[in-house]
Amino acid sequence: MDKTVLSIGKFNIYWYSIFICLGILVALFFIRREAKKQKIDKEFIVNLSFYTILFSIVGARLYYCFFNWDYYGTNLVEILKVWNGGLAIHGGLLFGILTVLIYTKKHQLPVLKILDIVVVGVIIGQAIGRWGNFFNKEAFGAATTLANLKGMMLPQFIIDGMKIGGVYYTPTFLYESIWCLLGFIVLLCVRKFYERLHIGDLTAIYFIWYGIGRFFIEGLRLDSLMLGNIKIAQLVSIIFILVGCIILIKNMLNKDKFANLYNKTE
Repeated sequence: MDKTVLSIGKFNIYWYSIFICLGILVALFFIRREAKKQKIDKEFIVNLSFYTILFSIVGARLYYCFFNWDYYGTNLVEILKVWNGGLAIHGGLLFGILTVLIYTKKHQLPVLKILDIVVVGVIIGQAIGRWGNFFNKEAFGAATTLANLKGMMLPQFIIDGMKIGGVYYTPTFLYESIWCLLGFIVLLCVRKFYERLHIGDLTAIYFIWYGIGRFFIEGLRLDSLMLGNIKIAQLVSIIFILVGCIILIKNMLNKDKFANLYNKTE
């Protein structure tokens, strides 16, 4: 399957870039819609979105290159070739969270409330962005058979796309995409129907949900970033789960301090 959408001379547009951009646009749609309901200043959200997207992309690339420094250390120009793939979502999340933390502190707004607005958009953006990995033939699992893939009742184009170098591989990119989509639905339902929602609950659920899914899916992948013998994504996933649990426990123990400030009107 060709990873190029369109070629004009030496200029190429890649499916990877298309799905990353589409994921960002969909994320922004849900973030701006919820921010408007919460009466968050539009200019604040626009500026926050710009800086967060910028530093998240930089962070995702630097994170990936850092854990592949044996290659990029001797091919520095390749660091700039983002269109070839190599954006680590954990790097993007860490840099993005840091950007939100700094920017909201500067404007004296509650960090967790802003993160609650952001994570719902982020997780659906992740679900979409994972399809860029499919076209780039990355984020796949162990070798499998054509019969196994057909037994999963996958569309033929996915089966064809999972044939890499003459070998069929497990579509772990699809597992994560579906997991993120389910997480998006969970977050929407919690936000809409749970009457005792506290500031930080959505952020905590996001950390726990994504952390659990990524931990197990990463265990199936063959192209993981490594720290010695440890899959770094699994380590970060454990940290995410712990942070999410701490936020939830803190909210339960400080009910008055973390009173629900959300407007439930849809």
